[in-house]
Amino acid sequence: MGDVLAGIHATWEFETDSVLIRFERGIRTPRLFQALRERRVPHEALTAVTLTAGKRGTVVLHAVPRPGADPLMEAAAGQLKEGCDPYRLVLPADRETLAEYYADELRPLVAADAGPSDGFLVPAPEGPQSFKAYDGRASFDGTAEVAFRWSWTGASSAKWKAGDQAFAVRELSGVEWRSPDVLDGYLRLLRRDRDSGTQPAQADLDPAAVVFGLGYGPVHESLPFAAAVLAAIRDADDDAPAVAVTAGARRDPADIAERIRHLGDLHRAGLVTDEEFTAKKRELLAEL
Repeated sequence: MGDVLAGIHATWEFETDSVLIRFERGIRTPRLFQALRERRVPHEALTAVTLTAGKRGTVVLHAVPRPGADPLMEAAAGQLKEGCDPYRLVLPADRETLAEYYADELRPLVAADAGPSDGFLVPAPEGPQSFKAYDGRASFDGTAEVAFRWSWTGASSAKWKAGDQAFAVRELSGVEWRSPDVLDGYLRLLRRDRDSGTQPAQADLDPAAVVFGLGYGPVHESLPFAAAVLAAIRDADDDAPAVAVTAGARRDPADIAERIRHLGDLHRAGLVTDEEFTAKKRELLAEL
């Protein structure tokens, strides 16, 4: 192969053993794509290739990643919006025939029947990295340590009491990333010496978590950060059990009630629309 297929926001270069995805830079390109810049995806990291009709006169070439093959998609845990999926190449409809040709060329090369990957096959975003959360700043040196430094304007009294935090990667078992596109997004570090019942349910009370809030911890900063930490955890102990990644645990009813009251306050203040209020309230009630 070795040919290049140019789409909207990205180009795919088809190599003998992989697909090299280069993301465009520009004001209309999703900021996550700009942060990723480029990604080399081995054929063995893919499980299927599809071509479907897109919106407004486009077609979408989708290379479906194998579960467990890409730390970015593992950290996202299904929370990425379609437009931010790095495995979707959107093309004008008049390139459908060309896209079908490349899809046919790629399909026999992917690991269609291989099942979940035992290890990451796609490189994680490079460190060191940092981003500003609502209640502090998160930083990762790229290999060994994750640190949280609390903000005096946003951190809870529980976090101030615990003090700034530093976590050795070897002490972690995984991460839990809840998208900042929802009202209660956060990044939580999961520690090997604790089970899920010993960490506070609320991220704003957990010294091993930072909360995002409106305008803080955007996807293009916090998700590559989470993916890099996840990959470092795997590298730190190749014999460790499979990394646990979830999109957020079921909450205590009292916590749900408090979230709904807070949501109501935002709604009455005009900061949340009727549609957003109804949808978010339904989502919170579903977690009971």
